[in-house]
Amino acid sequence: MPSLSRRRFFSAAAGAAAVAAMPRLVFAQAAAPAAAGPFAVPPLGYAFNVFEPHIDARTMEIHHDRHHAAYVGNLNNLAKANPQLGTRAITDVLGNLNALNDDIKFAVRNNLGGHANHTMFWEIMGPNGGKPEGEVLAAIDKDLGGLEKFQNDFNAAGGRQFGSGWVFVTVTKDGKLAIETRPNQDSPIMDGRRVLMGNDVWEHAYYLNYQNRRADYLKAWWNTVNWSKIAERYAAAKAGTLGV
Repeated sequence: MPSLSRRRFFSAAAGAAAVAAMPRLVFAQAAAPAAAGPFAVPPLGYAFNVFEPHIDARTMEIHHDRHHAAYVGNLNNLAKANPQLGTRAITDVLGNLNALNDDIKFAVRNNLGGHANHTMFWEIMGPNGGKPEGEVLAAIDKDLGGLEKFQNDFNAAGGRQFGSGWVFVTVTKDGKLAIETRPNQDSPIMDGRRVLMGNDVWEHAYYLNYQNRRADYLKAWWNTVNWSKIAERYAAAKAGTLGV
């Protein structure tokens, strides 16, 4: 009869073998098929590595080519049975989620919200982003207490967001700014507001470099902001033409 130590060894080995034989779990968000359809992942317009060391190239690649692409793939699959999703403005759909059938409402909320949020995210980032100027800076001073206070408050709000989500700056048609947070892939668009800018605080946005140090990521992210694009979005918001 095997000794107690040998029985324990064989038991542990059998357990390890059983675990190894289990099918590997793959989250759908990171591996969804890129189904053809009316929705598309927008190109970045800059290389994956332009934000190093603040955001590494591998994180940018996975975030854009897998996570965002998964939302788009899911949307295109939804649009096969619900073609109206691809013919209406994204802001119109997100602003009227209760008009959707209950069987698709949750999926549209998550996937179209994710597509809108990420489309905005890539747009307001870019190399050599400069500093806020003109009307944007004046609005930050007036509504958010100046650039330093705004950035500190924005970072604090992003840090307080429990679990996955986003921290946004909303903008009204008269140019007034406010900081808001949303869980998961929700957006202020769902409440009839427009987004000037925002930062993704899902772990997939920062975990390869920062692990659980979300506060460090939030501070570093300001080095990736393209203020000229934000100025364009501010002008569009005042003109009533700002999309996602």
